[in-house]
Amino acid sequence: MSKLFRALALVLLAASCGGGSGTAPNQLDNACSIVRERPEYLRAFKATERKYGVPVHVQMATIYQESKFISDARTPNRYAAGVIPIGRQSSAFGYSQALDGTWEEYQRETGKRSSRRDRIGDATDFMGWYMTKTYEGLGVPLTDTRNQYLAYHEGRTGFARGSYNSKPWLLRVAGEVDARSDMYAMQLRSC
Repeated sequence: MSKLFRALALVLLAASCGGGSGTAPNQLDNACSIVRERPEYLRAFKATERKYGVPVHVQMATIYQESKFISDARTPNRYAAGVIPIGRQSSAFGYSQALDGTWEEYQRETGKRSSRRDRIGDATDFMGWYMTKTYEGLGVPLTDTRNQYLAYHEGRTGFARGSYNSKPWLLRVAGEVDARSDMYAMQLRSC
């Protein structure tokens, strides 16, 4: 019996070390609660801030909007005739909701071939890389949550064309991301 117990304990231990539970922290409106519950998030956010200059609160607000901090988030399925699943709306996956092609570009350019979208450190590094390219190519400051989010959502080419201007819902969401970023920044000052 003890061999069986040890084997079961090893399996459970190995399973607990996986890529993430997929679940979100409990209080998504409280930045201090998020980083207390998941200290690895704060380590990842700060590492990205040091490396790329993207503030922690900007990263947090973007991840909230993209995945609600769910490591294995995916876009909804599309259905033919309302019932037959025909695939996902896009290839977006993970904390950052990075598309396959953009993630592969990130892996090539950074040399991080083993990076995964469902690991918080890799997802925040991706966001820092992407937002830095937005700053370098389009001049959007790393502290400008609203416009960084619009460029993140639409892609840099779409942002440069102003494609978001024909999407009132996206302009509203970008305003919400900006407000959440401000809220997280204020909360983080008091943690």
